[in-house]
Amino acid sequence: MEVETFGIEDKRVDKQLYDYQQEDIKKIFKVIDEHPEHYNLLYQLPTGGGKTVIFSQMVREYIQRTQKKVLILTHRIELCKQTSTMLTDFGVRNKIINSKVKELPDQEDYMCFVAMVETLNNRLNDEKLEIEDIGMVIIDEAHYNSFRKLFKFFEKCFILGVTATPLSSNIKLPMKDNYRELIVGDSIASLIDKGFLAKANTYSYNVGLTSLKVGMNGDYTVKSSEELYTNYSMQEKLLNAYYDKSRGKKTLIFNNGINTSIEVYETFKNAGLPIRHLDNTTGKQDRKDILKWFKHTPGAIVTSVSILTTGFDEPTVETIILNRATKSLTLYFQMIGRGSRILPGKSEFSVLDLGNNLSRFGEWSAPVDWRQIFRAPDFYFENLLSDEEIEREFKYEMPPEIREKFAKTEDVGFDVEAAYDKVIKQGLRSKAVLEWSMEQHVKMCVENSEDVFDARLLIKELKDDISSRIKQYSYCISKSTQNYRDWLEEDYSRKLRLAINKEF
Repeated sequence: MEVETFGIEDKRVDKQLYDYQQEDIKKIFKVIDEHPEHYNLLYQLPTGGGKTVIFSQMVREYIQRTQKKVLILTHRIELCKQTSTMLTDFGVRNKIINSKVKELPDQEDYMCFVAMVETLNNRLNDEKLEIEDIGMVIIDEAHYNSFRKLFKFFEKCFILGVTATPLSSNIKLPMKDNYRELIVGDSIASLIDKGFLAKANTYSYNVGLTSLKVGMNGDYTVKSSEELYTNYSMQEKLLNAYYDKSRGKKTLIFNNGINTSIEVYETFKNAGLPIRHLDNTTGKQDRKDILKWFKHTPGAIVTSVSILTTGFDEPTVETIILNRATKSLTLYFQMIGRGSRILPGKSEFSVLDLGNNLSRFGEWSAPVDWRQIFRAPDFYFENLLSDEEIEREFKYEMPPEIREKFAKTEDVGFDVEAAYDKVIKQGLRSKAVLEWSMEQHVKMCVENSEDVFDARLLIKELKDDISSRIKQYSYCISKSTQNYRDWLEEDYSRKLRLAINKEF
């Protein structure tokens, strides 16, 4: 016979909690026992670590221990449904407060409620709804600032914020202002070692980002991102990266801007690849159909705009492509985390980075001092590398298909900084660096050609190499405006053509 106590069904819980999850639950309950109300605690656990499992078990235990009710807040309707389903699996009878729920005449029948922030805020402000006897409020994805406005309604409760990244989405509103302390869960590296998360193999492609502009929210603007990522050379770079590392693999592409994603869709479709586009204007049914197609189609590709960063769980994803730059550590972890779910036969996945994000934030699985970030977010932001600093470290590597065209040349590399140091020591003009570079390029084109026409075709293959050398040179002479670099590149290419003509 099924017994029921305080809205908890006495049923076997199918979900098995792991040791690290049970340890974290113990730590959280220790704080609850010491501060049963008027206390805000933040808990960090990586994406894929099982946050929903942990707080579902906590809700079950909390209700049994205190006989008080629990409210769970999310910012997306999909997360509401997922959370409600998980709670039901744990035997917790719960009710979703969505836009259709105007009042709660049946609230005595439930010990747990799951609500979207905006909906609940509207109901509480209109005084149309009052949830009685709430002892604990759990905030999922707590780094979003939309939750702050609800705190005033639950001042006497124990508030537990849960997030993979305890760093506020708004630099001006740090999380330490709202939470008294932080409990840090298992690290990504530890969860990989224990076999709970897949290992990320990251491939980074050098991208010049100095044309990007930063907006009011501290991240790159959609407008400047669209201008860069919709251009032909960036689309070509993306397609080549896909062919190089992900051909035939199930792939998620993240973009900053709807136009970019549509351009990616067209580029891949024209190449005969199985791809669909998703953004926040996609209808509910279309979205459902696209995700179903993605799940069941081997080698499927979905290009999207920030819509699949939370509440989307598809373990069959084999490659994540970051076709965008971000200054948000949270977004960086969320995007890569979409590929980290394990499956039988899947212990690794690929990340292709076309936004210098790896240089900015480090490896996804590298250690992060979350306590330090929580205590001093300003210090963290101040120490992020700028795009110019990242680009200064770029070392151009000739792609294999281009290197083959210069097979007769033993060494195609050129160290601009070393050449500049030599020029300064010898008291020569700085332009001598470009002259030495050009001598090498002339030699490369001549010794790999039959005639002047072949040689001039090879100049086109050197476009990225020339651009990289010019950029390094401009850093050396501290004159790195885009207009000046463009002029230098044009001048260099013109002189290179003339020099090759003379050779023949």
